[in-house]
Amino acid sequence: MKVFKLIFKNTLRHKLRTTLTILGIAIAVMAFGLLRTVVTAWYSGVEASAANRLITRQAVSFIFPLPYSYRDQIAKLPGVETVTYMNWFQGVYIDKNQFFARLAVDPETIFDVYPEFLIDQDQLEAFKRERGACVIGSELAKRYNLKIGDVVPIDGDIYPGKWEFVVRAIYRPRDKSTDATQMFFHWQYLDERLRQEESTRAGEVGWYIVQISDPAQNGAISSSIDALFQNSRAETKTETERAFQQGFVAAAGAIITAMNVMSFVIVGIIMLVLGNTMIMSARERTREYAVFKTLGFTGGHLVGLILGESLLISVLGGGFGLFLTVPLIEGFAAFVPKGWFPIFNLESITMILAASSAILVGVVASLFPIQRAIGTRIVDGLRHLG
Repeated sequence: MKVFKLIFKNTLRHKLRTTLTILGIAIAVMAFGLLRTVVTAWYSGVEASAANRLITRQAVSFIFPLPYSYRDQIAKLPGVETVTYMNWFQGVYIDKNQFFARLAVDPETIFDVYPEFLIDQDQLEAFKRERGACVIGSELAKRYNLKIGDVVPIDGDIYPGKWEFVVRAIYRPRDKSTDATQMFFHWQYLDERLRQEESTRAGEVGWYIVQISDPAQNGAISSSIDALFQNSRAETKTETERAFQQGFVAAAGAIITAMNVMSFVIVGIIMLVLGNTMIMSARERTREYAVFKTLGFTGGHLVGLILGESLLISVLGGGFGLFLTVPLIEGFAAFVPKGWFPIFNLESITMILAASSAILVGVVASLFPIQRAIGTRIVDGLRHLG
């Protein structure tokens, strides 16, 4: 009990230094949590990918469309259960800062292929019946205060003109990894208007989503799909949904890698901050440690004093930082357009890594002061002036 009492007294001996050290650790833990959350949010689409879904896109680039006629040909292949498609629409809702996915889809099959989008049957039927209807995610409805029957006006950019969609359904996410910030509407509605304008883009879709019966056959089925359209005017590349999502992540790979590295560099910064405090304390207390030795304090007692003080400071700083990380991430998520990070949650693993890092830093930062205190002879310690 006396050792614990000494630990608390030593910690509070230099109140300003201890306070600044705790604040430094807390800020570093907050930065670590935020950076790790951004990294995990960026990879959320990859983690949410289904093993039984393949993506068929244009072989040259994702931005080039595919003919609608490919759909029936893909559907006839062995192992294929359902084929649906999407077309990136974009457009401007309210202003250019309001970003979220706006997609033209096949209303008959989209929710069969994506069972993680939960939708009431009566709303789904209403959506299917009305050509100008749309389905929005629950997060989108909450953000813009939209409800069933409201009109969503969009100014077209990729597809110029004034577009209006009536909200006939609101889908819910099946779990926290499901994106609830998307908008779906009838591809036929888009195609009919393009045909009226005699556009060359009529009869084209962005990419196909192929639901297969056996995920183990994804390689063989992918090859079969691509073989169908080999040497055609629009050759295809088929890959798993996970690989398709990873392609988007890879486009910003250098930035994400840098953020990932920085999140762990911050752990080193925590170590330097706490290590500096503990080294200064050990140097100032060299004579005290020598006196403790003469009074019968063992090396174990000194280890307990120094390690305990280091751990107490690191745990206080880490705990304070974790406490502030939650509102920090909530504030960041509210400030950044939701479409950038549809899923932005503080993961449990991030909290565990941050807490473990704080404890590890407390242990490591005490090693040099412990070695110095134990290795210094009593006579040298008593002669020390610091």
